Amino acid sequence: MSSSALVRHPAEAEAPAAAAEQAPAVTPPHQTATFGAMAARWYRLNKGRLRAIAVGSISLIVFLVAWHLLTKYRVVFFVRFTNVPSPLAVYDSFKRAIHDPMFLMHVALSCRRILLGFTLAALVAVPLGLVMGRFKLIHEMIFPVSEVLRPIPAIAWVPMAIMLWPTNEQSIVFITFLGSFFPILVNTLHGMTLVDPVLVRAARCLGAREAAIFREVYFPASLPHIFTGLTVGMGVAWVSLIAAEMISGQYGIGYFTWEAYSLVQYSDIALGMIAIGVLGLTSSLLIRAIGRLVMPWGRA
Repeated sequence: MSSSALVRHPAEAEAPAAAAEQAPAVTPPHQTATFGAMAARWYRLNKGRLRAIAVGSISLIVFLVAWHLLTKYRVVFFVRFTNVPSPLAVYDSFKRAIHDPMFLMHVALSCRRILLGFTLAALVAVPLGLVMGRFKLIHEMIFPVSEVLRPIPAIAWVPMAIMLWPTNEQSIVFITFLGSFFPILVNTLHGMTLVDPVLVRAARCLGAREAAIFREVYFPASLPHIFTGLTVGMGVAWVSLIAAEMISGQYGIGYFTWEAYSLVQYSDIALGMIAIGVLGLTSSLLIRAIGRLVMPWGRA
């Protein structure tokens, strides 16, 4: 055999390697099957959540379409839609508002008031509810007073709050505190009454003292009701805050909405209402998320 047959040209030697590099990578069949199984398992685990998201999205779309049609044709059927702004008008107001520092300041001040009032209410109502549920004497002393004050609406507290506190800011935070205090207190107290006494006796038999019983039995057993009270209290806190801002406030999303009504700016009224709803929903979702972190045993 000649030497020319044994020696290949460099281009011929590099051709198979180049062809191997240019060949598309083929995913092994077992990896494709694994990805499909993981996707199917993820869908089975999140099927209910995906369904809820889809149904919620469809309901929002139907609501917006109905709102658009009612305002476009100015329907009058018991309820008058002649002066109600359309969704497009509200969206135009939203585009202007997000570039307005004053609107952003209204939102920020309302959020700060909610944070202060709600946090103070939770820090006072949760321990007080636990103590009232554990000690009968304290329950008999405080419960009648709380039941007399609880039905008083937030609007009725505005004149008294103005007299009690030196500034409008403090009075608004106080009204927000009252709005969220009573739902948290009542739900915490209700959770304490539902604690299984067998668990308490078992803890005592194991040598647990009162502080340990509170920490290991009463508090964990009452947590679902406490977070229910926190969620309800957050909603009532927003109601109380908006009422206080409309009556005695100079800033805040409630004042923004009332000022828009005084200036006959209908689209800004709807924008303020939607902003209140979105802020309230966001804060409630945040509380539920914290509850799922604190109570991992309650997850489905």
